[in-house]
Amino acid sequence: MLAMLKALLAEISLIQIMDGILLLCLVGLALYWTRRTRVAIFLRGFLLLLLLYLITESLPLLHLLLDRLLIGAAVAMGILFQPELRGLLEYLGRGALLHTLIENYQPLADGDGLDKEDYLEELVQAVRELSQNRTGALIVIEMNEPIDPRIFTDKGVQLNARLSRELLQTIFQTSTLLHDGAVVLQQNRIRSAGVILPVSDRVASRQLGTRHRAAMGISEQTKCLCVVISEETGSISLAEAGRLERPLTSSRLRELLIEKLRPPRPVKTDSALGRFQPAQVLNVLQRFSRNLPTPLQKMMSKE
Repeated sequence: MLAMLKALLAEISLIQIMDGILLLCLVGLALYWTRRTRVAIFLRGFLLLLLLYLITESLPLLHLLLDRLLIGAAVAMGILFQPELRGLLEYLGRGALLHTLIENYQPLADGDGLDKEDYLEELVQAVRELSQNRTGALIVIEMNEPIDPRIFTDKGVQLNARLSRELLQTIFQTSTLLHDGAVVLQQNRIRSAGVILPVSDRVASRQLGTRHRAAMGISEQTKCLCVVISEETGSISLAEAGRLERPLTSSRLRELLIEKLRPPRPVKTDSALGRFQPAQVLNVLQRFSRNLPTPLQKMMSKE
């Protein structure tokens, strides 16, 4: 075995090593670029096909089939994801790659002296008053990491303003230019307003309007929460992973936001035995099962 490894290493040149490193860098960059977009799943499937193609060279029929599939998949990517490819070229043309790689994401809280509880209270109070006045609103709440702006149909106006109930209510007044779009919250700040969100293709209830479909659409494509206030009824809804929870009271909304925005607790180990504590493991499994698609949840519950 050792002799085989030595023979293999002897055949590999420095150029081949550099070639492999550059290829891995390009693949990593592609996965980083698409990590929060719908392209990510397609790209992972394409890379799997490519890997199978490379390792089946000794199987001519399967190799030929995979060759044709790769060509078709490459053409399909160019057609289906034309906006994303155009955005990538524009992004590279602006020289923004280096900025993205060194950019630091600000943690939750608090250069403005606004902790998480205060920030949620400001948000809930604004939602309650907008609901009472039957003022339509759409509020996107980022979770663990910022939302990729390329997902938005229109990026709106960048504000980077401190969150306050007064500012939120002002933005959604019908006399303002930004009231028709969504507000994007990044931790305790209003990142942007007037944002146009992608609309879900799923068939929804006739009672749901464009705001609800937009909330479903953005939560399908990225990990976020989206609060919707109906202009007709004033009812409050919360969208996550393409699903709507409605109608909600302001107190119930507060409970859900606290629960869903709470940072995950690390799984503790027994220092004496070096094993996972059963209660912690069960907690992790329950959290994992709640994030599974509905069909898988049903299968697991039957078992």
